[in-house]
Amino acid sequence: MFRTVNVAKWKQKWMQTLLMGRTFLLLSIASAMFFIVLGLGGLLEQKLDSSPLASMKGVAAQLSSRIFVDMLAMEMPNLPSGEGESSLTRTQIAQFLVQMATNVNPLDPKSLIAGEVPGLNSEQAIPLRLGTGNQSAKGPVDYPSPLAEETFPEHGGEPIEDAGGGAPPQTVQPGPPSDAEGSGPSSNLKDYVFIYHSHNRESWNPELKKESTNPNDAKINVTLVGKHLQKELQKRGIGAVHSNQDYASTIKGYSWNYSYKYSKQTVKQAMAEHQDLQFFFDIHRDALRRKDSTVEIDGTSYAQVYFVIGRGNPDWRENEKFAKEIHDRLEERYPGVSRGIWGKSTAQGNGEYNQSLSPNSVIMEIGGIDNTLEENYRTAEVLADLIAEIVREKTNAKPVMKPQNEQKRQAPERNTANRKNAPPAANG
Repeated sequence: MFRTVNVAKWKQKWMQTLLMGRTFLLLSIASAMFFIVLGLGGLLEQKLDSSPLASMKGVAAQLSSRIFVDMLAMEMPNLPSGEGESSLTRTQIAQFLVQMATNVNPLDPKSLIAGEVPGLNSEQAIPLRLGTGNQSAKGPVDYPSPLAEETFPEHGGEPIEDAGGGAPPQTVQPGPPSDAEGSGPSSNLKDYVFIYHSHNRESWNPELKKESTNPNDAKINVTLVGKHLQKELQKRGIGAVHSNQDYASTIKGYSWNYSYKYSKQTVKQAMAEHQDLQFFFDIHRDALRRKDSTVEIDGTSYAQVYFVIGRGNPDWRENEKFAKEIHDRLEERYPGVSRGIWGKSTAQGNGEYNQSLSPNSVIMEIGGIDNTLEENYRTAEVLADLIAEIVREKTNAKPVMKPQNEQKRQAPERNTANRKNAPPAANG
């Protein structure tokens, strides 16, 4: 008995099978090529000692660990998703995809034309790690020096009232040792921390009572924040040295473009005079407006912080690791205060920022031009808590218990009114 075979039907099934097999094979080859390229890119990155984020333009920094938890939760019903609002919102996914494909940040109109206009993209920093307070991936803002300056600006803003184009002196003398004030022999503290300011005149509109896109002042400036950080560290048993050196008034032929050459001599001099120094903080004020430089936590406003790493330093990864220790603790205890860790190369300015002198060296840009001194002080106190912890862990430093009467004398310093009405510290 013969059986009829439907050749057309079997042919159709074979075609479908072959089509699926071809699709699977193409996907397998594409996946293999993808991972081979990633592997070769990793080897090349290690050989060239450059940032892997340079090729990605920092897009990967926008992916938080929360995103991966949510992605797993979508496939595994029993796995609880992260707390709070889902990180996989349509807006964030769309922003990520657009920036990955076009290198245009939808929340930053400047990036739309930055790649087409020569020089407009030269100051773009690369996000190494983003903070909760900066999910839009907006980088630190610098004001360039006037066009009269022939040398490429290093970093930060040019003091408008002190624009200078002179060449740097052959030997930079940053000033007498008294400009760097330490804990003193009576405190019984070893000075582990050095705080200084390459752009010491950066100030704030609310404190100067005037409107400017780049406020600067010889007395009411970022050195007050550095001094406050020093005092707060000392209260926590960590010895600190602070330099309020005013380069514009003490350097003959001063030029803002050589700020980091001047401050590097300041750091070297401090290291020679204080043998225990291990941690170095160059404190700046960013040029962002208030909406991008302020966060409110439990009804209290804080100035936000950028951590800037100079990738012109061959060992910049060690500095980034140090900055991450502070950044991670801020994210855990004061989410929103950190605007992340950003890297800059020599294409975006100085590129080294004196950070080759120590792996525990970092720039901290605290607040913007519209923040108050009080908001900066609050952030300095938060940073003092975290930095003191890190210093103790690395040096085995022990907190110094102060006499009861001394604690009473120092208590008014934490009063808001006293802080804002305190006379400004004089520069060198």
